[in-house]
Amino acid sequence: MNSLTLIPALILSFFLNFNQIQIQELLGKWQLVYFDGIERIRKSPQFLNADSATQANMQYRIQYRLESTVYQFSAGDSLKFTDFENQQLVLKKAKVKLDDQNILTIYEGNEVRQAKIVEFDANKLVLQPISQNPGAGKLVFERIIEKKEK
Repeated sequence: MNSLTLIPALILSFFLNFNQIQIQELLGKWQLVYFDGIERIRKSPQFLNADSATQANMQYRIQYRLESTVYQFSAGDSLKFTDFENQQLVLKKAKVKLDDQNILTIYEGNEVRQAKIVEFDANKLVLQPISQNPGAGKLVFERIIEKKEK
């Protein structure tokens, strides 16, 4: 291969690797602020046709779910996250791996889940679950900035 044909290949390789996210960039706490599935609920006939008290109750539960969903990535490829089991909020721990295609794999006990990081910057993380479930829409997280004590 002559040097003229090598240059475009090197430039392409640089740009493809430039968008690769490193696991260290995820370290810290992330708050769920938006989930596609919630919008489907809000636009569903059951929600739209419900009386105002039922809608208010559902809105409260949706907001509680958003505010309670936090992912904390730590050194050593570990993740702590909140989840709901039987209507109860529980803290879970998992191991994570991030591949060169920005696929995040979460290993929790015998369960393995995957999501593609489709958008990322210092303060925003957007995950698209890789699932057969049609309700597995995008999840948008914002970084929680810890306030330092004086």
